[in-house]
Amino acid sequence: MKTIHGACPHDCPDTCAWDVKVDDDGRAVSVTGKPDHPFTQGALCSKLKRYTARVYNEKRVLKPLIRSGPKGSGEFREASLEEAFGLVVERLRSTLDNEGPLGAMPCNFAGTIGLLHRYAGDRFFGHMGATGVDRQICGNVAWEGVASTVGAADPMVPDDLVHSKFILIWGANTVATNLHLWSGPIREARRAGARVVVVDPIRTPTAAHADWHVQPRPGTDAALALGMMHIIVRDELHDAEYIERHTIGFDQLSERVAEFPPERVAEITGVPVDDLETLAREYATTTPAVLRLMVGMERYSNGGMSFRTVACLPSLIGAWRHVGGGILQFVSSLFAEALDHDAIFPTDEPEPARTVHLAQLGKVLTDPDMAPPITWMLVYNLNPVVTLPNQNLIIEGLKREDLFTVVHEQFMTDTARYADVILPATTQLEHWELMPSWGHTYLAINPPAIEPLGEAISNTELFRRLSAALGYTEDKLLSDDVTRIRQILASGTDYVDGITFESLMENGWAKLNTDSYAPYRNGEFKTPSGKTEFYSETLAEQGYDPLPNYIPLGASPGVDDNKPFRLVTSKTSHFLNSEYVNLPHRGTEKHVPEIHINPEDAEAHDVASGDMICMFNELGEVEASARVCEETAAGVLFMPFNWWASSTRNGQSANALTPDSLSDRGIGSNAFDARVDIRKAG
Repeated sequence: MKTIHGACPHDCPDTCAWDVKVDDDGRAVSVTGKPDHPFTQGALCSKLKRYTARVYNEKRVLKPLIRSGPKGSGEFREASLEEAFGLVVERLRSTLDNEGPLGAMPCNFAGTIGLLHRYAGDRFFGHMGATGVDRQICGNVAWEGVASTVGAADPMVPDDLVHSKFILIWGANTVATNLHLWSGPIREARRAGARVVVVDPIRTPTAAHADWHVQPRPGTDAALALGMMHIIVRDELHDAEYIERHTIGFDQLSERVAEFPPERVAEITGVPVDDLETLAREYATTTPAVLRLMVGMERYSNGGMSFRTVACLPSLIGAWRHVGGGILQFVSSLFAEALDHDAIFPTDEPEPARTVHLAQLGKVLTDPDMAPPITWMLVYNLNPVVTLPNQNLIIEGLKREDLFTVVHEQFMTDTARYADVILPATTQLEHWELMPSWGHTYLAINPPAIEPLGEAISNTELFRRLSAALGYTEDKLLSDDVTRIRQILASGTDYVDGITFESLMENGWAKLNTDSYAPYRNGEFKTPSGKTEFYSETLAEQGYDPLPNYIPLGASPGVDDNKPFRLVTSKTSHFLNSEYVNLPHRGTEKHVPEIHINPEDAEAHDVASGDMICMFNELGEVEASARVCEETAAGVLFMPFNWWASSTRNGQSANALTPDSLSDRGIGSNAFDARVDIRKAG
C-alpha cells in the first residue's frame, strides 16, 4: 500500500487536500483528508469520501462512443480511440475549410478549477482563432461589483475572520458550499463571542445555523444595503474621519441613501422596519464587522449594482481599519498575482475575432443570422444542458444536424446524450494537476495516483493530440504537464518565494506568503482615485449610475414578468453543481427533485407536500414534488438547479425556466430573474 497526496478538483472554495491509498495492484482503495493541511484539517465532504466509488463506477464512460441514433436518444456505439479521434479531427478540418476557424467553439467552464485542466484548451482555441467564449457566468459579476467600489483586489484572507465580532454572511450558503470556513474560522470567531447574521431569501442550512436570519425578497439586496446606510448616516454611526481620508462621494451618497428610509426599504424588501434598524445598528457598532460575500446576488439583472452597493458598507463605518473587518470575498486574485500568468493563459494570442457569451449558449446555437455558424463544438468541464439558462433552447441548438458536438466526459450526462462523439475523460486520481483555491491561500499539487482507466485521456492530453493533428508545433501547445507546472511556479513573485515543484511533491501543499496581507487596512484602495468610490467617475464615463442604487428586476425578453412567483435556483449540499446527481448513495438515494413552496402559497393553490406540481413559464415547465415549508417566503419558490433534466418526471429541470439575458453592464447572467406560475401536475 502506498499513499499519494493530491487535492480536490471541484468548483468549491475549500479545495480540500487529500491522501489517496493505492494497493499493490495499482487500485485506489480510499481517499481521505490530509490531516496536516491547516485549512481543511483532514476533513472531506461526503462527496469526496466516496470519490473512489466515482472513479470505479460502473456507469463511467471508459471507451470512446460514436452516435448511432438520433441526437438526444443516448444511442451510441463503442469505438476505438483512433477511430473516434480521427472522426473528431476530420470534422474539425471540415469546419476550418468551410466556415473557417470562427465555425469552431469551445464550451467549457469550471468542472475543475485546476490550473492545467480548467484552461487546457485556451491556448489551442486561441492559436486556431476560434470563436471566443465569454465565461462570465459565475464570480465575475460579484468581483466587478465589489471592485467598482473598493478596487480590484481580494480584500481579506479567511484566516482574519477569527478576529471578527460581527459576521454578516450575505447571499452565501457557507454550511453547504464552504464547509471548512464554517467549521474553522467562523466557529472559532463564534467561540470568541462573534455574532453571525445571514441575509438570504431562502432559509438555507447556513441561515438555520446562524444567530439571526434576515430574509429579503429576491433581487432586493441593494435596497436593503441602502436602507442600512440610511440609518447609519441618519444616526451618525458612520466613521467621519475615515470617510474624509479614504473615500470620495460621501455627500452624493448621503443624498442617495436619503431616498431609502426604513419604511420604503421594508416595502421593497419585505424586511420589517425594526429588523432593518437592528441590523444597521448592530453592524455599525460592533467592531470588527465583516461582510462575507460570495456569488448569491450575481445572477439577477441588477446583480452588479447589488454588489457595488453592499460593498460601500465597510468604508462607511471604517471597518477596514481593523483586523477581521471589511469584506471577505475571493482569494483568486492572490493566486493570479502569485503564479505565472503567461504559463496558464494564451496571453500572446490575438483577441478572438468573435466572442459569444456562455450564458446565451442556446441563442448562439440557434441564431440563423450567425455568420459563420458554429458547426464544431467541444464541450469539456461543463454540463451545459443542466447548468446554463434556457435549457430547452440549448437542447434545440444541440439537435442541429449540421452541428458536430464532441463531449469529453466521465459519465453520460444530459449534455453527452446530444454528442456526436464522446471521448472518455480522466478523473483527478489519474492525471497531474496544480490546484489553487478561491477560498483559502494554500496551493496544492496533484500527481496521478493511478493509471488512467480504460481509454480515458486528460484535458491536457486531448489538446496536445488535437494540436499535433492540426500540425501545430509550438512548445506551448505540446509541452507535458510537469513542464507546465514548473513554468506556472516560476513566476518569481514574493507570494510563491520558496515554493517549488520539489517542495510541493514532498509536502503536497504550501501556503502562499500572505502573512502580512491587508491591502486596504491603511485606506490604499485599488481604484482610480486610490479611495473607496461611493461616487465612481469611471462608471459615470461609461454611462452608468455613478452612485449605489436599487434597480428593480425587470422583464426578460420573451418572458411574462407578471407571473406570481419568483424562482430561486441555487445550489444544494447533496451535489457539486451538476456532479454526483447520477451517483446516489445511502445519504441521497431517497433525495428527489422538489419544489419548495411557502405554506401560504401552498394553501392558496391547494398543494400539499408530496403533490406533483408543474412549475412553468414561457421557456419551459418542470414537474416535481412539492415540499411545503417555511424555507421560502410567500411569493418565492425554490428548486436547486443541480438536478439533471433526466431526474424529473417530464425531463426538464430548473434551468428550463431561467432566462438567458445578461445582467447589468452586460457581464453575467440574469437567470435568477425567473418568474413562474404553478399548477397541479395530475
